[in-house]
Amino acid sequence: MDFLNRIFRGDRVVWVVFMLLLTISVVEVFSSASTLTYIEGRNYWWAVRGHSINLLMGFGVVYIAHLIPYRFFKVIPLVLIPVSVAMLIWVLAKGTDVNDAARWIEIGPISLQPSELAKVGVIMGTALILSRMQSADGAHPSAMKWILGMTAVVCGLIAPENLSTAVLLFGVVVLMMYVGRVPLKSLGKLVGGIVIFIALFGSLLLLPYKTLNNVPVLGRLTTWKARISRFWDSPDPVPAAQFKITDENYQETHATMAIASSNIIGRGPGNSVERDYLPQAYSDFIFAIIIEELGLAGGVVVVMLYIILMMRAVKIAQRCRGYFPAFLVMGCALLLVAQAMLNMMVAVGLFPVTGQPLPLISRGGTSTIINCGYIGMILSVSYYTEKMNQDAQLAAEQNKEEDIPEILREEA
Repeated sequence: MDFLNRIFRGDRVVWVVFMLLLTISVVEVFSSASTLTYIEGRNYWWAVRGHSINLLMGFGVVYIAHLIPYRFFKVIPLVLIPVSVAMLIWVLAKGTDVNDAARWIEIGPISLQPSELAKVGVIMGTALILSRMQSADGAHPSAMKWILGMTAVVCGLIAPENLSTAVLLFGVVVLMMYVGRVPLKSLGKLVGGIVIFIALFGSLLLLPYKTLNNVPVLGRLTTWKARISRFWDSPDPVPAAQFKITDENYQETHATMAIASSNIIGRGPGNSVERDYLPQAYSDFIFAIIIEELGLAGGVVVVMLYIILMMRAVKIAQRCRGYFPAFLVMGCALLLVAQAMLNMMVAVGLFPVTGQPLPLISRGGTSTIINCGYIGMILSVSYYTEKMNQDAQLAAEQNKEEDIPEILREEA
């Protein structure tokens, strides 16, 4: 046991949750990505082999990151934010299209998604700013200005091709500012501004499709309008004989069919039917496949794993002896859990379709490795915080012992 504790440092519960999510990922990606073998004409093991390599790389990132004292993470956003901004500009100019959206940069055989790197930079940068501008009464009012300036630039570059990621990141930053004790009055003004922006953006989507097609930069406005319209204007349930599957409702319908055909224990791993019909079954809609194969019980287990991760992050943050590690842990956990909840809400029809994968489960390259980086940082904070608390307790006991008169110490 001591050997395992030396190898796997940090919070044991986080390690267990991480391992379980990776196990579910291998099983479900192996099943849901089987259609790729037909499309690519590859060996049956091709898709899961590539995904397993990414998971092993991600595990390596976790292991290395959890050995690094968290104080060194303060330097990363200073370099990562400008680099990711430059990459996001490059994506808008010459990015590679995937599913009608330019989100990737290809460097030889390597494909990178700059928005994932930018998310890391913003989370770490927000934690750094909040920690540097803390006082006994909370965060300095100017902290929000610095954070919003940084976040607005990054989200503004992400939004044209990936609106859901920009909204998700901005929402997590707002939650971090709340946790970071930014004055409620300032946050109230920000929320009011967000409501006004949403109203203006909603009125823009009321324009005809022909007009939206001519809006510069925002080339995906028609896609956003179509998805939101389908979600809000969905008719009441109709008889199965009258229901028609169209190009517009294809994803939502097959996701619903996957969930509806399940039961408490599901069809069993590898027995999915809808994986052959559902686009992005191994990524954006993998939660529907999980429920189809593992049943409602399996779906509940996955939800609980993310909830446990959030609860452990809160507990770790409460033990921290400084502001930066506490805010960093909360930011990492909030981003992972919020993205997971968004993905699951889309799969069960509670939110318009977006392109958000299920963290640590969906098939992916950049996103998988970056998400593993969040886990590594959480584990680093948990280990070094516990070590600092133990050292402080030992020092306090030694000081207390030195205060005992010599004669009493000998008698004891």
